[in-house]
Amino acid sequence: MGSNRTNGEASMHVSAGARRELADLEWVGRLFNASPLGVFLSDAAERCVYANTAYHDVAGLARDRALGTAWSSALHPEDRERVLAEWRDAAQSKATFRTEARFRRPDGSVAWVRLHADMMPVEEGNSARLLMVEDITKRKSAEAVLRAAEEELFAEKERAQVTLDSIGDAVLTTDVAGNMTYLNLEAESLTGWSRADAIGRPMVEVFRVIDGETRDPVPNPAQEAIEENRTVGLATGSVLIRRDESEVAIEDSAAPIHRRDGTVCGAVIVFHDVVKSRAMTERMAHLARHDFLTGLANPALLGERMKYAIDLARRHRTQAALLFLDLDDFKDVNDSLGHLAGDELLKSVARRLEACVRSTDTACRRSGDEFILLLSEIACPEDAARVAEKVLAAIREPHAIGGHMVKVGASIGISICPHDGDDPFVLMQCADQAMYKAKASSLEDYRFSGAVRPRRPLGWRHATGAGADPRTSRAAAGSQESTAGAWNDALPG
Repeated sequence: MGSNRTNGEASMHVSAGARRELADLEWVGRLFNASPLGVFLSDAAERCVYANTAYHDVAGLARDRALGTAWSSALHPEDRERVLAEWRDAAQSKATFRTEARFRRPDGSVAWVRLHADMMPVEEGNSARLLMVEDITKRKSAEAVLRAAEEELFAEKERAQVTLDSIGDAVLTTDVAGNMTYLNLEAESLTGWSRADAIGRPMVEVFRVIDGETRDPVPNPAQEAIEENRTVGLATGSVLIRRDESEVAIEDSAAPIHRRDGTVCGAVIVFHDVVKSRAMTERMAHLARHDFLTGLANPALLGERMKYAIDLARRHRTQAALLFLDLDDFKDVNDSLGHLAGDELLKSVARRLEACVRSTDTACRRSGDEFILLLSEIACPEDAARVAEKVLAAIREPHAIGGHMVKVGASIGISICPHDGDDPFVLMQCADQAMYKAKASSLEDYRFSGAVRPRRPLGWRHATGAGADPRTSRAAAGSQESTAGAWNDALPG
């Protein structure tokens, strides 16, 4: 039996059973059109025999264009294969069909929909499908905004997590009731509690602190920070009892955590191992004043030591010497064996330089293959010459570098305070110039600056007779033997 649809709706052919259930199709049509859900009724061939106003709106189709079409034609191409597979599975098993997908409208716009369908028997051996379509575009848009916000929040949390785990101090937080809410990696290490085990426990169980002298518990810094709404410090001499009952001296501070409205919602405690912190401070101070490769003093520390050595020379009416040393043929080692071998050679030279001077002297690496020795409180320039000869002999001994025996020489320039001046810059300049003159000369391994005329000590390298080899001959030092000998006795080795 056919029933005429109002407003130009097409006829709908159903069986007698369907006529009994839909006695007044016009009334049902008005009911469906009042629904906010789209209604799509298809025949056994899945062609549209009825669609309500809500469906026309969400699919972007006029009434006459929906009739006779398959609802799947409205699916977005990227969703069609998945949705039709789910549709077939539901039809074969006579199960309820539910899914979410996108409709692509004729104008190119996209609508998100939730689809719901149940089998409706019509005639024996045939079936029809009643499809309910809910427009969820606004919800999906809101979900996308929320998801983006969650991803940004997660990324921000990850950045904060990485930051907190990378700092040297331990950080833990509590809620307003004093229960643990967070520990960074350093806090886990110092307390002995893992984050998973600690979170939710009372802070006083995880962060047990006593007075190192009285062994009495110290006031809870987090509780004080929350109650007084201010930053508080841990008492001096506080000791943290770790989970395994071992102890570590700590320093810390606690501050309240506020909500956006300004109310206190917890506390954060930042603390560190006092011994470890002091060691790190000392390490950083050492690195700031010493060469990273050789461990010798750097130019900054040498500058401080030079000022002190000059003051001592003035006060005690003694002298000080600056030996500026440059390795010979160092570039050949780098070029033939590589820079790593060159670094090993520099370290070997540094160790030998330290062995050639007293503990009161200073060995410095200036840069590259240039080194400086500061000799404080010497009696005369001949003392500096003795050290120069000892240094040259030590450097010439073969160096075991990466399976090779490497031989190098050196050229040394020497300046003397106060003969060449009592200003660190002037002394450096004089020694530097003397070193270049020694390097350019074929007769000398070391040279004093022009203002110094030292007497010849034992082992003096200058030739004393015509035809003598200045690199190998040695002249007697005469009256200087006692001074040079006293200096040599003071040197190690």
